[in-house]
This record gives sequence, C-alpha cells and structure tokens, in this order.
Amino acid sequence: MAYYLGVDIGTFESKGVLVDGAGEIVAQAARPHKMLVPQPGWAEHDPDKDWWGDFCFLSKALIAQSGIDPKHIRAVGASAIGPCMLPVDRDGNALMNGVLYGVDTRAAREIETLNASLGEARILDECGNALTSQSVGPKILWLKNNRPDLYEKADKFVTSTTFIVQKLTGRTVMDHYTAANFSPLYRIDEQAWSDALNDGIAPLDKLPEILWTTDIAGEVTAAAAHATGLAAGTPVICGTIDAAAEAFSVGVSEAGDMMVMYGSTIFIIELTAARVRDARLWYAPWLFPGEHASMSGLATSGTLTHWFRDQFGRDLDPATAFGELAREAETSEPGAKGLVFLPYFSGERTPLHDPDAKGVLFGLNLTHGRGDIYRALIEGIAHATNHIFETYAEVGARPKRLMAVGGGVKNKIWLEATSDISGLPQRLARRMVGASYGDAFLAALGVGDVKREDILAWNPVEAEVVAQPHAAHARNHRIFRNLYRQTKDLMRDIAAP
Repeated sequence: MAYYLGVDIGTFESKGVLVDGAGEIVAQAARPHKMLVPQPGWAEHDPDKDWWGDFCFLSKALIAQSGIDPKHIRAVGASAIGPCMLPVDRDGNALMNGVLYGVDTRAAREIETLNASLGEARILDECGNALTSQSVGPKILWLKNNRPDLYEKADKFVTSTTFIVQKLTGRTVMDHYTAANFSPLYRIDEQAWSDALNDGIAPLDKLPEILWTTDIAGEVTAAAAHATGLAAGTPVICGTIDAAAEAFSVGVSEAGDMMVMYGSTIFIIELTAARVRDARLWYAPWLFPGEHASMSGLATSGTLTHWFRDQFGRDLDPATAFGELAREAETSEPGAKGLVFLPYFSGERTPLHDPDAKGVLFGLNLTHGRGDIYRALIEGIAHATNHIFETYAEVGARPKRLMAVGGGVKNKIWLEATSDISGLPQRLARRMVGASYGDAFLAALGVGDVKREDILAWNPVEAEVVAQPHAAHARNHRIFRNLYRQTKDLMRDIAAP
C-alpha cells in the first residue's frame, strides 16, 4: 500500500492525516497551540514550537497510530496559515516570532507610505492586490523600520509553509499562490519576484524560490527524518497556504466554485475564469499554471465565540460551554430580537480593509439576555460574510457553487444564518477534515499517483444547507451596512493615541 502524509498548521490548532491511495484516512491527530498577542493589533506564533514542533509531533503520532512502515509513505504535503512574515538566518533558524496574516495590523503606517510613494492604482494593476494587512511586503518594511538589527541578520524572509518545507528538505521555496500575497514584491504578469515596486523593502535574493504547489521541493533529509519519524528520501511537495489546501480538499476546482472556511477567521476562495481586478478583494494565481483565484476574509470570526465564552460564559463548564451557549442562542429568534453586531474586533479585512474598525453591539434593551447577544454575535459574522458575497456579485463573480468547510460548520446557527442572510445554499463534503486532507491529496498528485478529478471520488458532497430568508435578517443587514458607515469616523477617533 502507498500512503500520503498531510499536515496543516492552523491559527489555534495543527492537524495531520495519513491516507491511503483511495483517500481513506488511516490515522488522524491534532495538537492545539496559542496565538500570541503581545499588544493590540499584533498576532504571532512561535515558529519552532507552533510550526515545526507541531509538524514533528503530528508526523510521529500518525506513524505510531497507524503502525505502518514510514518507507511506505510515498509523499508529504504541508500547509500552514498565511501569508506570514518571518526572518530566518542562513541555516533557516527563526530570528523572531512569526508575524501572522491579515489579523496582524502592525504595518498600517508602512502601507500608507508605500501607497503614497508607489500609487495605489499601480500597485493593484501590477501586483493584483491592494496593500492591506494581508500583504507581507509592508510587514517586511515594518521590520526594517522597527527592528533593523533583525532585518540585517535575515538571510531570507519566509512564510509558515516555507519554514516547514525548509526544515524538511533544506530548500527554501514558496508556491505562486502564497507569493502573490507578498505584494508589492510579486508581479502578477511575470509571475515572479520583481524590483519594479520594491521601494527598498528587501533585496529579491532574500525571498524564497517560487514553485507551483505540487512541484517536488525536495526529499526529507536525515536530520528531518530523525525529528519527524519519516523515512529519509521521502518526496515533499512545495505546499501552500492552509485555506487553498482546504478548498481543494472539498472539490473546489472550477470557475464559480467558492469555499467558505468557518474558522478562527472566515476565509473565502473563489476560482474565477479570469483575474478579478478590485481593490476590495485579493487575487492570486491558483495552485496550477493558468488558473485564477479571488480571495477574501474577515479578521475575527470563530475567535469571537472563544472571546464571548471566556468573558461571558465564566459560569459554564469550559468543556460544554459552547453547547450551552448554542442552546441559549436557539431560544432567541432569527434577528436576535433586533440586535446588530459588528464583528470588527481586530480591525477588518475584506471588503473594508480598515485596521481601525471596531466591534459594536447595537440595539440593546432590558429584555435582551446572553442568548440574544450570542446569536447577534454569530449573525454579525454572517452579515459580514454576506457583505463579501455582495462584493463578489458587484464585480461579476457571484459564486455558482458554495462549499462550507472548517470547524465552525458544527455551529448550526452560524452555518444556517450565513445561508439565510445571503440566500445562498451551501454544500458540505463527506470528509470535513480540513487542509491536512488536501495536503495529502496534493502530495499524491505531486508524485503522479492521482489525477485532479480524483478528489471528487475521495471526498464527495454529502449534505446541503438550504437558505430560509427571514424579514428580520434583511432589516438587520441594512442596519449592519449603515452602522459601519455611520460610525467609522468615530472608530478612527477612538483608535487614535
């Protein structure tokens, strides 16, 4: 038998699977970790502990659990949160904590500086993306401006997946899908690093080599074999960002297919027939040559349910708190008795791109209880997600088929509210394992053992959520959109030092 190992490093948890040639899972494991928030607007991970440490733990656990000979693992695929920014030395050692994706807003000043010097329209045209908190280029510039000692020591600036693959193979690589998030250093038309808009951010030789996702980056080294339990010489693919691997794992493969990931943040990927040019959305080449993806995402989503439990569910048993909160929310009617919640607790990513956006709970009266507020929080995330759907429709890319993934799909209220508010049905695949399952399939694809269309046999659609519109949702969505517009100046004022 041939087996394929997939490991994904998430924001709060890492997961791994070992699958056979028919896509059956023979071993599965997970390991939690924490997102570090040293100060408001910052979000970090410890690369050695949270990225490489988790990979090694999961790899060994999967091999032990399955009892298979590591030599029978045909290929390895890894994905991780992204895009992240991490300076490493010549030996690939991390020089600081990894700066996370768009939830980290520390580079707001650098974004303003680059927009002013380069021109927003030119950046969007040449890089495919406006500069936002999701962009890595401004974060490298932040390092140069604020930690020049670490900037000078850096041999390379990498992301999370690059760090893991480098530890496995000794080769420093990145796929095109990830590289497009390093704006303004990646030029879309050339599909390569470019100095055209570099503006002193970083020498291009300090960036990883660019490959396609399923290209073989190298083989597991002897040192990595000792650390992971894998056999030396096992092929390792280049890999990608977790959201892309998860989208592929549930069959997102044609133009009009969209994935909505219900996780610590909402992340959305839609495959499009051509490049979408709009500053409110992100663009990247898809995992394979000649294909296109348009991305979007909220800054705080599932994270808010954890925040609510920790702050307002202290009387509840942590092991059953989410179930109890869900039962309380179910006693509240759709529309949360007139409560409207803006979920902008870490600024907001698409389509607002406003690092100063703030959370708001609007419409409170003495009849409201904890269940109403919790429902309003969940529906607020759904309203923000629908705002993204509306943005896709405005640019002519309304999705044809929507696949729901992620741990949040277990939250019935959240899943149903998203369809009810948007009017869009959602499909669920048989296996909701996540990006690690996609990593395993991409690894099998990389060594030629499967074809792309085989993912539909590995993981067919099993259920569908049908939209049930409510008048209260339509009213609340109108208020939701207006509430931000009417308070954004106040949000900026309260964010000022």
